[in-house]
Amino acid sequence: MVIKSSTALRSDYNSISALAHETDEPIFITKNGEGDLVVMSTDAYEGITRALNVRAKILEAEAERLAGAPTYSTDDIRSALKRKYDHARA
Repeated sequence: MVIKSSTALRSDYNSISALAHETDEPIFITKNGEGDLVVMSTDAYEGITRALNVRAKILEAEAERLAGAPTYSTDDIRSALKRKYDHARA
């Protein structure tokens, strides 16, 4: 975990920006010794956002499964795709 002061952010933005891009980790910014902000590269933010979206979709699918939605095995899906492919070729 990287912690920097708000003074460091104001006076040395370029090095904090470089650090965020190099580490792909959030940088915690303090103000008067207390946590105030978290900054990170846009790539790191997008990665976290993607991971959270995938996790939300998995949780939604699991809730649907627990509620009784039909489930399919890998073999079921392969067979269905093969039938569609064979039908499209015919």
